[in-house]
Amino acid sequence: MKLTNKQKQYLKGLAHSLKPVVQLGANGLTEGVLAEIDNALGYHELIKVKVPTDDREEKSLIMDAIVRETEAEKLQVIGHMLVIYRQSEEKKIAIPKA
Repeated sequence: MKLTNKQKQYLKGLAHSLKPVVQLGANGLTEGVLAEIDNALGYHELIKVKVPTDDREEKSLIMDAIVRETEAEKLQVIGHMLVIYRQSEEKKIAIPKA
């Protein structure tokens, strides 16, 4: 699902007040962490993931891997926070039309 800029802006506004659902630990991106992110996306559709690393390149690679593996839409990256969206079967969030 490809989102328009207007739809992305709307979702970013909704994500503003959210707290991170998943935070990567010392072990980095493991199968368990990916499964947890996948479950959270299925339940919430719109989540924040905290990637606490000081290495910019590593952080970028981890965030890209999360988006690729979960088949989610990357909305925004602010500091260590990644905001992603994936529509679930129930469509909990009503997105405005393009």
